[in-house]
Amino acid sequence: MLAEQLCLADKGYQGIATLHPCSCTPTKKPRKGKLSKAERQHNRTLARLRVVAEHVNRKLKIFRILAERYRNRRKRFGLRFNLIAAILNFELALSS
Repeated sequence: MLAEQLCLADKGYQGIATLHPCSCTPTKKPRKGKLSKAERQHNRTLARLRVVAEHVNRKLKIFRILAERYRNRRKRFGLRFNLIAAILNFELALSS
């Protein structure tokens, strides 16, 4: 990952801020407490940005390139992955 690249992560990646300075994770609710309106808005905005990437991951799993163990030649994995990603990008461009 590039140092200046923004990394959007979910709550499972709590310690990523120590490894990647430009990471953004949602704010956790304190025990027996509540989040402020600004923190809730931050979490919702982050979720709206992340849902796009999660939908792309879902489509890649539908193609079965990410859902299972890849059993073909390892040299061809990058080529096939790029071809499937190009098909998905084409579909996204048509739907927009």
